[in-house]
Order: sequence, then C-alpha cells, then structure tokens
Amino acid sequence: MNKIILHWTAGRYYPTQYEKQFYHFLIDKDGKIHNGIYKPEDNLNCTDNKYAAHTGGGNTGAIGIALCAMENYKSPQSVGQYPITAVQFESCMNFCAKLTKKYNIEITPSKVMTHYEFGICNPDTSSAGKIDITYLPPYSWVAKRDIGNFIRTKIRWYKEKI
Repeated sequence: MNKIILHWTAGRYYPTQYEKQFYHFLIDKDGKIHNGIYKPEDNLNCTDNKYAAHTGGGNTGAIGIALCAMENYKSPQSVGQYPITAVQFESCMNFCAKLTKKYNIEITPSKVMTHYEFGICNPDTSSAGKIDITYLPPYSWVAKRDIGNFIRTKIRWYKEKI
C-alpha cells in the first residue's frame, strides 16, 4: 500500500453495507472504526473487480478511508443534518497515523490526500470535481485550500504519539 485517500460518505453517521463496498475503513460519528468489505491489500490489484473502488483513477495501492457524514451537504452555510464531528475527525487522524506507520506511508501531499486533492491533481479521472473533503465542520476556520495540509499535520502529530 502506498497512499491513503480520505473521503466523506455523503451519507449519515453510521456505515451502510452499500458504503462498505467502496471504502476499506469507515469512521462513524462516535469515532468507531468499521471495516469495509475489502482489505487494503485487495487494492494492490484493481483489475479483478475485487477491490474498494473509492477513487476513480486512483485505487491501485490506495487505502480508502471515509468519514460517515455530510449527507445533503451543499455549502459551508448549508451543511445538512450529518456534519463531521470532532470525535470522528480526530479518531480518523489517529487511525491514519497508525496506518502510515503500519504500511510505511510518507505523510506528504502525494501519499496522504483527500479525494478532492486527488481530483485536482488528476483532472482526467472521474475524481475530478469531487468535493470530499472540502469542508471540516469541527474546524470551520480551515480554508478549503488548506484542508489537506491541516489533515497531514494532524496525522503527523498523532504519529509522534505512537
């Protein structure tokens, strides 16, 4: 495994069976980590259709992690009923730190990123234009352009505690 791509499900606070087929791990509103249907290693070979298809054009070697939240998100002014929670976000950052250690993944923009960032860097993929993760309700002061760096800084902080 060589990268981590972070998402939100655009759903409610607890993972559905449907969502579990797309992500390796899903974090509910209380910070509990749920396993998806596929293991991260299933994404080493994405030609057999037995892998977590979380990032169009970027699944091979990528661990897909999703925050169960953001159903009906329209804008920072219209978040919907299921905003990302602080507990959920922090649990995700801690878990990502553990994964970077386990798989020896560098915490850089090309190795740990949001789905949004992947789409920006890969405009010829179906990930172009994805909006997850472009807003963090618990940290609403973090600008859209800074979210990836904010996430990587949090993950580094948690990794130092391991």
